[in-house]
Amino acid sequence: MLELINLSAIPVFLLIFVRVAAFFVTLPLFSYTTIPTPFKIGFTFFLALIVYYTVDASAVPIDDTYIFLLVKEAIVGLLIGLLAYIILSAVQIAGGFIDFQMGFAIANVIDPQTGAQSPLIGQYFYIVALLFLLSVNGHHLLIDGIYYSYHLIPMETFIPFADGSIIEFVIQTFNQMFLIAFQMSIPIVGCLFLVDVALGIIARTVPQLNVFVVGLPLKIFISFAAILVFLSLYVVLVDKLFETMFAAMRDLMQLFGGA
Repeated sequence: MLELINLSAIPVFLLIFVRVAAFFVTLPLFSYTTIPTPFKIGFTFFLALIVYYTVDASAVPIDDTYIFLLVKEAIVGLLIGLLAYIILSAVQIAGGFIDFQMGFAIANVIDPQTGAQSPLIGQYFYIVALLFLLSVNGHHLLIDGIYYSYHLIPMETFIPFADGSIIEFVIQTFNQMFLIAFQMSIPIVGCLFLVDVALGIIARTVPQLNVFVVGLPLKIFISFAAILVFLSLYVVLVDKLFETMFAAMRDLMQLFGGA
């Protein structure tokens, strides 16, 4: 603590603090409004203090480029945390596909963690995914990613945006995220498609039956039954989703570091 009083140590510590704080602004689980802001600030401060004693402070130039280094640190933290949040949002996208087929698309709820609207089944899947993340100590891996990011992205280097590999990587990650969301939703959506086909056949063969009255509760019942059956498959896909998220964070850090 005494070393931070030195004027030469404060700029380096500020660079570390900006990156860690930017991580926690967009990082899943740590950026939610249900976590008190004083806790976020205090946790950011002590984590930045730990990181400070593990980096080479002498390599950071304190000159006219210092302001640009601050901006770069904020961009690094925001983009890596945002990439992890986007990949994890595949769970809610899958829930949106299911809700649309079930007839629940109009009944969105407010997510108290993010303050945004989310589909009912997507919110249920999202809570299960977060509980699974906590049960396997995934939040520890997220903190490790923040800590080891300084090995891949030194503070004194700038982001190489000129080669275009970062943009291509983000596009590929978006594509992979939608594929995982489709894999999560296809068992239930496929069952509902078969229900629609059956209801269409019944409507043609038995015109006296009002399929619009029977169809909605039937689709809801079939959807819940399919979710109960395919829940184990969903957990496997969530595990794959977390592997994709951690791998994407690591690869993006390597691209930011010029690797």
